[in-house]
Amino acid sequence: MFLNALPTLSPATIMAKMKGVTSKRLREEFSHRNHLPSLWTRFYFVSTAGNVSSETIKHYVEQQKTRG
Repeated sequence: MFLNALPTLSPATIMAKMKGVTSKRLREEFSHRNHLPSLWTRFYFVSTAGNVSSETIKHYVEQQKTRG
């Protein structure tokens, strides 16, 4: 996901809001997941589009799938 945000919002704030809202909506739609303590991990990757290519981002995401 590429995101355009105000420079006054920190990446941590943006991610916390995104994870909070999506977690709430997913739990509402899939109530059988309500027993899970968390739907998201603490981790995320943030970079500016000028400093990293979309290929680098894809590589990072693929590497996350192989972590134990």
